[in-house]
Amino acid sequence: MQEENKEPKKKLSWTGLKRLLSLLKFMWPKRWAFFGGLGALAISSLGTLAFPMLLGDLLDAANPEASLSRINQIALILLVIFAVNAVFSYFRIYLFAIVTQFMLARLRQTTYNQLIRLPMAFFSARRVGELNSRITADIAVLQETFTFTIAQFIRQLIIIIGGISLLTLISYKLTLFMLAFVPLVAIGARIFGKKVRNLSKDAQSQVATSNVIVEETLQGISNVKAFNNELYESSRYFDATNEVIRIALKGAKWRALFISLIVFSLFTSIVGVIWFGVYLVNQGAGISSGDLFKFILYTLFIGASISGMADLYSQVQKAIGATDSLLDILEEETEPETMAECEEKVQLKGNLSFKNVNFAYPSRPGVQVLNGIDFDVKTGQKIALVGASGAGKTTITAMLFRFYEPDSGTIYLDDIPADKISLNCLRKQMAIVPQEVLLFGGTIYENIAYGNTEANTAQVEEAARKANALEFINSFPDGFQTIVGERGVQLSGGQKQRIAIARAILRDPKILVLDEATSALDTASESQVQQALNTLMIGRTSIIIAHRLSTIREADRILVIDKGKIAESGSHEELLARDNGKYLALQQMAV
Repeated sequence: MQEENKEPKKKLSWTGLKRLLSLLKFMWPKRWAFFGGLGALAISSLGTLAFPMLLGDLLDAANPEASLSRINQIALILLVIFAVNAVFSYFRIYLFAIVTQFMLARLRQTTYNQLIRLPMAFFSARRVGELNSRITADIAVLQETFTFTIAQFIRQLIIIIGGISLLTLISYKLTLFMLAFVPLVAIGARIFGKKVRNLSKDAQSQVATSNVIVEETLQGISNVKAFNNELYESSRYFDATNEVIRIALKGAKWRALFISLIVFSLFTSIVGVIWFGVYLVNQGAGISSGDLFKFILYTLFIGASISGMADLYSQVQKAIGATDSLLDILEEETEPETMAECEEKVQLKGNLSFKNVNFAYPSRPGVQVLNGIDFDVKTGQKIALVGASGAGKTTITAMLFRFYEPDSGTIYLDDIPADKISLNCLRKQMAIVPQEVLLFGGTIYENIAYGNTEANTAQVEEAARKANALEFINSFPDGFQTIVGERGVQLSGGQKQRIAIARAILRDPKILVLDEATSALDTASESQVQQALNTLMIGRTSIIIAHRLSTIREADRILVIDKGKIAESGSHEELLARDNGKYLALQQMAV
């Protein structure tokens, strides 16, 4: 199973580099800092290249014929170069930090903004942990790349090109001799580096798998404990992390061989260069001891830069993989106009019609979930949807919010096709009270105000009073400022439901959806919540999904949904009067 989930390995290509560099658009407002950093990088790199040259000149001056002023001059120049190098290194690091932090913040904001605007079909096909990884792990990789890797890559490139140019000026014979070692090192680095990178990616994939286990286990910790599966989950995580160890150690063997090859090749080439250089000095080939010293230092600089390129290459590959993952999200088609202002100013009255609506989920195109759904609801009416689990009741309400679009057929709101109303206008005039209430980890006040972020304190408190929630809120020492905990863990089921109802009241919707709003409550809590719901439904078009048929007796009309179709329609009394009717069967099962 794990093999199937592995992402294809990303290769370094021009297309991949273009995608990586396309992210630089996020830093454009700080381009002054970027180009300033590049300038500081170039100056500090060139200062580094001047060091061996001057040091060689200082060594040549170590003879009785050289003047003391010449020695002092070279030493002073070296000190000035060191000081300038230090100053520009400081500006390089600081300016690149400005660019990177600004860029990554914009990238995070853009990715998050894109994620929350994507359609529900996108989320139904992906895990939350995977999406969270895009904003955390992938952007962390890019942070390392843009903060350190790109600057180092340019620096190493300047040192390699500049160093080889200066070596050629010192002795072209010695330069050709030194460069003869490069192809051998490059071939070895290519073979070993590829193996190391592949194993590194396998290890990263396995770490991601183990992280998913942790996330899913902690999210469902109550189920883990209820089914006494702590040992099973520990075993799963133990196996996953042991696989990480196995792959990582295998990678370590190849990495050790890789580094050993680089070290051996580097020192072998240095010894070879020194040997040939000494030979040229002894043969009087126009090269001094100082020139030989310069050449050796430049060779060390170039060798270190070439060996460092392997790690930079690997980091760039990781960054390209992270870029592909992020750009895949950024290139997804979002829901239309979710963030736009409600220009049409469409004020719904609450009339609602489904006309021959058919639908299958994108992830299961062969399974027809809704089949010819056709019904009308007038303003202020209460319509109940009943039926077995999986019949399509919740899907109908999802279509109403336009979480999904019909495969065929049309949904009308006040005789206007729903797809002709912007999502912003549509959803601002609707609200839902679900069975499983999701509260955010802040205060009670913040959770109620989520229904209308522009509401004032008096409006929030009035919504809580109408939701029959004011009494228990005031019983807490911190009142409305009580922290509810993650997913509302500090509150009971009935309290969470009343917070959700207060949120919906504050929304003041024209169309209200109650999705199993009382099914998980005890009798006492259900009574309090039902009172709040009755207050909430006054004057609004209400769509009620319920398994407890006692809660829908007062509905103006009940639709019995069976296998994606409306099997029966009528009032509670009318449906009970039908012999062998599906509603009657459901009622008898509930008794």
